[in-house]
Amino acid sequence: MGHYQVFLPNYSIGSGCYKDIPSITKHYGKKAVVIGGKTAMEKAKDALIEGIAGTDMQYTGFIWYGGEASYENGDLLKENPAVQEADMLFAVGGGRACDTVKYTADQLGKPLFTFPTLGSNCACCTAISVIYNQDHTFRDYYYPSPAIHTFIDMDIVAESPENYLWAGIGDALSKEIEAVYSSSEAELFHTPSLGLQVSNICTEPLLKYGKKSLEDCRKNVASFELEQVVLDILISTGIVSNLMTGKDYYYNSSLAHCVYYGSTMIPKCEENHLHGEIVSFGVLCLLAYDNQLDQFDRIAQFNKSIGLPVCLAELDLSPEDVPLMTEKASQSTEWKNAPSGLTKEKFMNAVLNADQRGKAVK
Repeated sequence: MGHYQVFLPNYSIGSGCYKDIPSITKHYGKKAVVIGGKTAMEKAKDALIEGIAGTDMQYTGFIWYGGEASYENGDLLKENPAVQEADMLFAVGGGRACDTVKYTADQLGKPLFTFPTLGSNCACCTAISVIYNQDHTFRDYYYPSPAIHTFIDMDIVAESPENYLWAGIGDALSKEIEAVYSSSEAELFHTPSLGLQVSNICTEPLLKYGKKSLEDCRKNVASFELEQVVLDILISTGIVSNLMTGKDYYYNSSLAHCVYYGSTMIPKCEENHLHGEIVSFGVLCLLAYDNQLDQFDRIAQFNKSIGLPVCLAELDLSPEDVPLMTEKASQSTEWKNAPSGLTKEKFMNAVLNADQRGKAVK
């Protein structure tokens, strides 16, 4: 067996944690370029500047990442003078911004630090980038070096749009359920086995604190409940991702994400619904496929309680879309690494069964 690497997240969390920037980045240079979403950088800019005030650090620029996690946008960033001048890259914002900058930093061989401004997904600390085409359809996965450190200022996160946290909860709901299912036929050695155990703490905090965290985010309150959910979405799921993805195995995600990738073929769904929102219905499809009906009902009731979808129509999808979705899903890494016995017919039936059962949820 050859050697392999494991990356676990290092992070600071809480109000004012950007003040840690100089002490944590001091061995990597003095010049940083900030790259991210326009709104995210606007929200974080003052805190970023304050975080290095009184030190010899400087920013070479604040640059928009391009709006999509694509190789094209990453390559444009590589040619930007402010990026070339910088010793290190600071990725600010959500998943697509982080994934783009992870690719750029990896290509340039420069150290990366991430500053998530919302609780939407674990991209800020994973060793994988989800890459899209310029038309927003899924392209492939890129496996970069992950961030050296992640800074999570809860005051900034608490001011983020509630719908991104809402979708982040939907995405994180998939982690334990997909990890358990995707690895169900495998003889796990230490690293993925550890990831599987960590996945066991990913679901319950969402069910326990999810509704309250959304209320607090709506009020811009950096509460205990909001912090617990954000840690779940950003860190716990990120640890699972890094431990359950390797050179010769992939247990990081499964059929719930197949549903998402399939949905990108339906323009109305892709344009009007968030990644995690769609994945949350994919979780129900996986549970229907695996005949975990008690868990289906439990998750469906939770989805209903916070407005996540429980049927196709809530995603601007119809039963007629399922065959095209299935064709796209069958090309994904998740499909190719699923446990034995998966067929297009079984997958389509699971989606349709989930749709029918979901419609009955009161």
